Amino acid sequence: MADQGPEATGDFDAAGACPSCGAPVGAEDSFCESCGTELIPGTVSAQPPSGRDHAELNLGLLAGVTDRGLRHVRNEDAMALATADAPGGPVAIAVVCDGVSTSPRADDASLAAAQVSVQALLASARRGEDPAEASLAAVRAAHQALAGLGSPGDAPSATYISAVIDTGAVTVCWLGDSRAYWLSADGPGPARLSTDDSLAEELVARGVLGEAEALASPQAHVITRWLGADVAEPRPHVARFEPPGPGVVLVCSDGLWNYEPEAAALAALALPVALTDPLAAAAELVKFALGAGGMDNITAVLAPFPLAPFSGQPPHPTTRPTPRIPALPR
Repeated sequence: MADQGPEATGDFDAAGACPSCGAPVGAEDSFCESCGTELIPGTVSAQPPSGRDHAELNLGLLAGVTDRGLRHVRNEDAMALATADAPGGPVAIAVVCDGVSTSPRADDASLAAAQVSVQALLASARRGEDPAEASLAAVRAAHQALAGLGSPGDAPSATYISAVIDTGAVTVCWLGDSRAYWLSADGPGPARLSTDDSLAEELVARGVLGEAEALASPQAHVITRWLGADVAEPRPHVARFEPPGPGVVLVCSDGLWNYEPEAAALAALALPVALTDPLAAAAELVKFALGAGGMDNITAVLAPFPLAPFSGQPPHPTTRPTPRIPALPR
C-alpha cells in the first residue's frame, strides 16, 4: 500500500506549532524547518521515503502515478506536486526525478531533489516571481541537496524535470532524459516540450541515426546532464510554452516514453480522460507501460490546461493504493 507523503492544506496553528509535526514555528515562517510542511495556503504532496513501489498523488489541478515496474527491485523515480493561489491566479507545479541507477542511493537522490525543488518552486510562485528564474533557482537548490548526500567519488545522482503551469503558459526546466509533453485536446497537435540530454539525442540531432535506431542503440539512455555531487555546476534547460487551446501537460520519466515516445500516441492514450480525471489517466499510462514490459521505473504526471479556478481551499492530497503486480525473476 502506498503511504501518503508530506502535505499541507493551509491549516495553520495560531499557537505557533507546525500542524503536521508539532515543531515550533515562527509567525512569518513559510515552511516548517523540521518537516518541510508549508504553513500558508497551498498544497504540497510528495512520495515518502518508504512505500515507494507504487504511489498515486492527486491535488485536483494535477495528479501523478509512479510505479517500480516489473524488473527493478526498488523505485528510483520520485515525483512531487504542488498547487497554489499565486498573485496571477492558480499555479500547478510538477517535479519528476529519475535516480541514476549506476550511482549509489539513486532512490534517495531522486526523492531529495524532487522534494527540495517543489518547495522552492511553490514559494516562488506564491510570491509571483518569474517562473523561468524560479525554475533555475529550484535546480540549484536540488543540486545542493544532492551534493550534501555524497561526494564526487560517492555521488547519488538523478535526472530532473519540472513544469510550472499558470493561467497562460507552461515553464519547463530539465536535465537528463525525463520528458514533458503537450497533449492537445484540439487545435495544433501534441508536441514534446523538452529535449533529452543523451547520446541518443545527440546522434539524432547530428543526423547519424534516426530516432528509432538511436533508441534501440546501446547509447539510448546514456545521459549527458544530471544532478549530483559529481557535477560542479548544473546546466539546466528552460523553455516556455503557451498552449494554443485546451489540453494536458504530461511530465514523465523514461519508463513511460520508452514504450511510446511520440506525443500524438501518448495523447491518444491519455485523452479525453485526462482533461477531467488526470489521476485515472495517469494510472492508465502507467498500466500501459507495465503491459508493454515494465522494464524501468515509471512515472506519469498530468495537469489539464487551462487550470481550473483556485478555490482558496486546495483539495486534500490523496493517494490511491492499488495492488502491486509481482516482479518477474531477475
